[in-house]
Amino acid sequence: MNASVENISVIGTGYLGATHAACMAELGFNVIGVDVDPEKIAALSAGDLPFHEPGLPELIRKHVDSGRLRFITDAEYSTVGGWGDVHFICVGTPQQKGGTGADMTYVDAAATGLAKAITKDRALIVGKSTVPVGTAARLSELVAQEKNDGVEVSLAWNPEFLREGFAVEDTLRPDRLVVGTRSEADEAILRQVYAEALGRETPWVATDFETAELVKVAANAFLATKISFINAFSEVTETVGGDIRTLADAIGHDTRIGRKFLNAGVGFGGGCLPKDIRALQTRVSELGLDHTMRFLDEVDQINLRRRKKAIARAFELLDQDIVGKKIAVLGITFKPLSDDVRDSPGLDVAARLFNAGADVAVYDPEGNHNAAKRYPRLNYVDSLDAAVADAELVVLTTEWDEFKKLTPADLDGKVAAKRFVDARHVLPAADWETAGWTFAQLGRKFEE
Repeated sequence: MNASVENISVIGTGYLGATHAACMAELGFNVIGVDVDPEKIAALSAGDLPFHEPGLPELIRKHVDSGRLRFITDAEYSTVGGWGDVHFICVGTPQQKGGTGADMTYVDAAATGLAKAITKDRALIVGKSTVPVGTAARLSELVAQEKNDGVEVSLAWNPEFLREGFAVEDTLRPDRLVVGTRSEADEAILRQVYAEALGRETPWVATDFETAELVKVAANAFLATKISFINAFSEVTETVGGDIRTLADAIGHDTRIGRKFLNAGVGFGGGCLPKDIRALQTRVSELGLDHTMRFLDEVDQINLRRRKKAIARAFELLDQDIVGKKIAVLGITFKPLSDDVRDSPGLDVAARLFNAGADVAVYDPEGNHNAAKRYPRLNYVDSLDAAVADAELVVLTTEWDEFKKLTPADLDGKVAAKRFVDARHVLPAADWETAGWTFAQLGRKFEE
């Protein structure tokens, strides 16, 4: 493509797509976001998000008003096919129902639909979705088969590395850019798209399809392993004693290791790490490498055991008599600054406590609505005070700032009994114990 890139389409307007569309408009491109859900399109066109992401609603409204950003339903891609220079695929790759592999239905449909719809002389389709290795090569062949005669359509892969709560920053000022292409011309197009970031000397990693696909799942597998690593040591310190935070600090000073993601607690969740490590194991097994990623199964199991440990601590503090006891669960999203409850440890813990017979009151600053859709039987309340009122046990499962700043005085006179399980290991245990609380933390030996 010799002409400059001006028009960009984004297929899929979920978390990744809506963020990418708004940020591409912020970078000066004309952008159309495409989705099959008319309600989602109507909301986005009005500047309303169906999920929580700081800074994104304002950015969307800014560029809908500027005219650089539109959202449409276009099942056949007929509008963008003759308009877009670059088409980003940002649709989901959920875990297969009844399996552990990635469901490629939406990615395949987007690539095929675009190939059939593109009528410009030259266009580039860019995958951003997290996919099994080998997908880009397969889709490249599919696009070549389905494209219209007389047009040149090629494929590239450009994985995303967004952190929920920081997605706008991560898109506009990424810590690295990875592109998998099969031609210098396609790489040059993506250099145009990301010219502003490259002007700030953002690391640019140009590679082949397979490496670009593996980078994202490798990063997520490493982060999941790091979290489960420190939680494995939590199992040790819970048995023999010791300070898991000091242990993490000490090894984190080693620059080869680093301190990030060494926070012991109830483990990881969300829409990426759990499904991605499972999909990676499935894919390498398909490739005949059954033993290569077997350690990720233990990573997954350690993570799930942390939820069981939080529940076990709750039972211990209640002398194994949980039926009818009021328990306040603080935090239901898988992480703070998000409303995402997919595979959330907090929601899992709350649901299991409820199923065991407890009267569970849940409060999360952003996640109650989504959690209620997934597990409506819990009692969702709209404030911390409402959650802890007359509670016989408080369980902290997501480290929102509101909860990290809690002191014993904040709960005095509100709870029915001074019992607390800090499943994220974020509060000063000595302060709570001095104030007369029975206080348990994951990663710390509990002595009644």
